[in-house]
Amino acid sequence: MKIPFRGLFKNIFHLGSGELVGRLSNIATVVLLGHQYGVVILGVYALAQSVTQYLQPLIDFGLRHVGARLLALYPQAARDIVDRVQRRRLFMAGVVLPLILVYSACAKLPVEMKIFLFAFSAVGALYAISLDWAAWGQEKLYLVGLAKSTIPLSILAFLAIGRPQGERVLWYAVAGNAFGFLLQGAIFWAWWRRQPSRSVHGGTLCAIHESLAWRRTSIMGLAWLCNLAFNSIDVLMLGLMSNPEQVGLYGAAYRVLNQVLATYYLLTQVLYPQFARHGIEDRARMLRPRILLPLLGTGILIAAVISVSRRMVLTIVFGHQFVAACPLLILLAWSIPLDFMTSYLSNAFIAWGMEKKILLCTGIGAASNIVLNLAFIPSLGARGAAINTLLSYAIFLTALCFVGRTAKELASRTEPQMDAVVCP
Repeated sequence: MKIPFRGLFKNIFHLGSGELVGRLSNIATVVLLGHQYGVVILGVYALAQSVTQYLQPLIDFGLRHVGARLLALYPQAARDIVDRVQRRRLFMAGVVLPLILVYSACAKLPVEMKIFLFAFSAVGALYAISLDWAAWGQEKLYLVGLAKSTIPLSILAFLAIGRPQGERVLWYAVAGNAFGFLLQGAIFWAWWRRQPSRSVHGGTLCAIHESLAWRRTSIMGLAWLCNLAFNSIDVLMLGLMSNPEQVGLYGAAYRVLNQVLATYYLLTQVLYPQFARHGIEDRARMLRPRILLPLLGTGILIAAVISVSRRMVLTIVFGHQFVAACPLLILLAWSIPLDFMTSYLSNAFIAWGMEKKILLCTGIGAASNIVLNLAFIPSLGARGAAINTLLSYAIFLTALCFVGRTAKELASRTEPQMDAVVCP
């Protein structure tokens, strides 16, 4: 199966248009907080956003990727897939709230900021009502892109219109966060109600039931959680082991990095439904050096540009008080080429049904990052976290490359087919 590049760029535009609005809104928000409210407020806000990010893999726990893959394979069974997935997501949303409370209580913050941390993060549980995963699986990427802009745009609007003073700004962020999640959910459900309903029976229903079994989705859920821990556990551990100023400096450097990575993730997200339909020959073709090496080279070029312009970027975006984050940005920038490789490989392996292999790789990467942070954050603070990020990326990529050597053999493993599944 060849990837139609015209359709690929069209889908990237559909997803990226809304993503661009969301990213610009996020940048405007952190610029506002950094310039007008300082390092501590920005650090607490960055910590709250990091906690919120962990709600998605905990609520989905593998359902996002498995559900999107099923919708790509069995579009005629969309109604049944969505009903099954959403029941599980709502249940998991209730499970994660006590975990947020425990973390907020343990964070090294004043009491008022601990309350904000819990409130902002708990609002993120409204993610459970969103159907962004269903639109993704059906390649309605213009809708996914539009929805991606609602939450950051809502937060920015509440801050800009309210113009709060001091720490009150954090509560305006909570209100904007809640409004954004509710609006996002309403957009997706308005779209979904207009979709035709078709009943399915027999082998298709059995295949769906088998793919959504806990024993299968939990593997993907753990893999995604490990991947997120690998990428962002640094901020959470800084919140427990350091102070808001260190979190703020690290958060500023990481946000510069994240703008580059989020743009690249548009490509991997667009490719996912197409990867899910790949045959054996297509999978081998997508792992050839002529595809992987340009990704690595592009990442190296971007890392060099960021390293040279680090002081100017941090000063313009966040203010002179964030110049202290320059050494952090240099270290984090050189994780970009490694991330380009790991994101591409892990996204492809997940789409090809290699959840167990991905769980092993991400588990190794996350464990190395956590152990290194425990060793170096107490003495080096944010700089230790940045060094550990670079080292753990190298470990993660090594594990993925080892798995990639057996990709041709694993490609024969596919989703259960209708004729091959026997219902009990």
